[in-house]
Amino acid sequence: MQLTVECQKREEGSKPKALRRSGLLPAVLYGHNGAESVSLTINAKTAEKLVKQPGIKGSLIKLDIPDLSWTGQTLLREIQKHPWKDSLYHLSFFSVASQDSIDVEVTLNFTGTSPGVKLEGGILDTAILQLAVRCAPDQIPESIDVDISALHIGNALHIGELTLPDGVAPLGNKEQVVVQVLAPQSRGSSEASEEGEG
Repeated sequence: MQLTVECQKREEGSKPKALRRSGLLPAVLYGHNGAESVSLTINAKTAEKLVKQPGIKGSLIKLDIPDLSWTGQTLLREIQKHPWKDSLYHLSFFSVASQDSIDVEVTLNFTGTSPGVKLEGGILDTAILQLAVRCAPDQIPESIDVDISALHIGNALHIGELTLPDGVAPLGNKEQVVVQVLAPQSRGSSEASEEGEG
């Protein structure tokens, strides 16, 4: 998925509240020029549409900044929202043009039907819904499929057992459970054990 967003350089001394009132959202771009960062503004409606895109945190976003004559590939690194209004407050972008590999989180897409759930009455327990991976900026997968069609009660899939696209490596503990099928708990037995404890 490739998205293009236009931003403007933020004028020095401009107040975030005034910007938001005028329909603009403060943003910042890191890594486009070494350790230097640049303050930006983005149209608030454009920003709202952007963050509603599925898997936006792992998608490449082409940032166009005409004021700086700069265009480049970025990742949306941080989304700040108002504590209770749920309105956007600030966005942080990170340039990936000069990066050989980057660390991103990719959504897991569970496919197939587990016989442990359908036939044996088990409960599907998804331990993680996103996987941290390392890959080249142009190889970020939109999602990673996790096939659960071989899982019976008591079975589990671990990070190290996932099939990942070429050039994509998982981060973290490969023994971590991604998904498992738990045995159904009968209501009567749990109540009986609670009474026994009392």
